[in-house]
Amino acid sequence: MKEKNGYRRRIDTYEREWDQKTGLLRISGVEDFDPVHIFECGQCFRWEREADGGYTGTAAGRTVSLKKEGTTLILANSTEEDFENFWFDYFDLGRDYGSIKETLSRNDAVMEQAVKFGGGIRLLHQDPWETVVSFLISQNSSIVRIRGCIERLCAGFGEPIGVWRGKMRFSFPGPRRLAALKPEDLAECRLGYRDRYVISAAAALAEDEGRFLSDLRQADYETAFRYVRSLYGVGPKVADCILLFGLMKYESFPLDVWMKRIMSGLYGFDPRDTKGMSEYAAEHFGTLSGFAQQYLFYYAKENL
Repeated sequence: MKEKNGYRRRIDTYEREWDQKTGLLRISGVEDFDPVHIFECGQCFRWEREADGGYTGTAAGRTVSLKKEGTTLILANSTEEDFENFWFDYFDLGRDYGSIKETLSRNDAVMEQAVKFGGGIRLLHQDPWETVVSFLISQNSSIVRIRGCIERLCAGFGEPIGVWRGKMRFSFPGPRRLAALKPEDLAECRLGYRDRYVISAAAALAEDEGRFLSDLRQADYETAFRYVRSLYGVGPKVADCILLFGLMKYESFPLDVWMKRIMSGLYGFDPRDTKGMSEYAAEHFGTLSGFAQQYLFYYAKENL
């Protein structure tokens, strides 16, 4: 199954309206986008749900709050220039998810149900280095705990980028900053044994501040997988998460306990047959495997 050019949308297909009085940017015509689905599906950890049902998050030194009303995406603390130069790509708004969901659901009743349940998922374009650290920290941990660890890491070692909604926001600390630390320096972040993984990965990427890692977006899957697996503490599942969420390798199909459960319960695999699961995904989902994985993961997490 190959990804087609028809899966792309241009930025000029979205109408944008800037309200100078309220400071809100409204983007019309945004379909297949549900903030709950996107920020609660396990792909990111720096987005927090607000009392009004919206979300606030920080990425690449920018903090934004957003809400969705019908097919209108409303951004606060963002200029139109920021939307065009960063958030449009970050939220993967250039991709036609309707076509992807139609392709995945064809002749697959399980995927059809998963797509209906989590139809507002989009795969974010996250910073590769932040993704490495986030998924090193994620091992054997809950989403709530992961978010707390990352928040403390940023507050302790990131740069302040300003107060938004009564709270100081921080950038994500770069490899060079974290490589200079010792495990005891990270004690207040409460990473546990993962502190060694984070410092080791930072040391491996410090010389060029992660530029080689980012360049792996242009490499083939096998090359990127081998490099990421060479980092201390990165196993196959974490490697595939990094490749999918940070390096845009959409043929990645991370297999964690939830995915093994759904592949066993709904596709009939032996729970230990991870090789068979991966081969099935490669054959049936192809370059859309990462999208399929997220629909299935979100569905399984809420229903199984």
